[in-house]
Amino acid sequence: MLSELVHQMKASHCSLDYSPTRLFKDVFDSVGPSFMALINLCLRTGSVPDAFKKVIVQPLLKKSNLDPLVFSNFKPVSKLSFMSKVLEKIVFIQLQSFLAGNGIEEQFQSGFKSKHSTESALLKISNDILLARDTGDSVLLVLLYLTAAFDTVDHEILLSPLEQCVGIQGTVLNWFRSYLTNRSFTVNIGSCSSSSTILSCGVPQGSVLGPILFSLCMLPLGSVLRKHGFCFYRYADGIQIYLPLKATRGMSLQPLFDCLTDLKSWLALNFLNVNENKTECVLFGDLVNLTSSDQGLGP
Repeated sequence: MLSELVHQMKASHCSLDYSPTRLFKDVFDSVGPSFMALINLCLRTGSVPDAFKKVIVQPLLKKSNLDPLVFSNFKPVSKLSFMSKVLEKIVFIQLQSFLAGNGIEEQFQSGFKSKHSTESALLKISNDILLARDTGDSVLLVLLYLTAAFDTVDHEILLSPLEQCVGIQGTVLNWFRSYLTNRSFTVNIGSCSSSSTILSCGVPQGSVLGPILFSLCMLPLGSVLRKHGFCFYRYADGIQIYLPLKATRGMSLQPLFDCLTDLKSWLALNFLNVNENKTECVLFGDLVNLTSSDQGLGP
């Protein structure tokens, strides 16, 4: 299984690799048993070698025509060693199987989820809106996006849903704690490199486990939204909330404001924040008779 997994993974280049990835694949029949022993030791002891927790960050312009003097025009591309990604892939396969087998994944989520994509998200939301419109209701869609969500997640907060919502304990929980502890990164620009710095928060970008760990961190948010009875859908760091507006009677938006207040409070407690510059509201249908106390769309 390990040999098949290694050969299926895309060859990548990183200065952290002890040897070129293609060479590692070519000689894997010889080094495979030793590498498998290392993998089994990591999983059995619940630890990750420090060498597997180093990251090279390379800033790249989002578009070639952007001003290179403006930092916000860059996106950080993280590179990890190939062997560390093999270890993560093994854990990812087991974790994904456990989540699917126990029905732990968020039902209304696409992105970082098997057989779910932007297409499935659009189909779900579009279908719900069309069904509401068929009954004569208008629909208000609120689109929220988080600010640098992957960079600000606290590691202890990230471990909490793994234990409380997913049920991970013992050696497995220790492995994830080790995986997140003492991570370091170095920034490379051209031939220049910064000194190594500890990565004290955020999910490892460019890693195999980063996306699914972020999704699990966001699991409790579903309970917050369900408490208010609104339909919602999540995609990566985006949250879509939508509600029908009855045209036959006056309707208050106060329940929506209460929901947004609770949502922002939960995000604040988890060191996450809504990017208000990207927040949008879309009305499908006709304007309805809202009560005079409703002004604006945010608490």
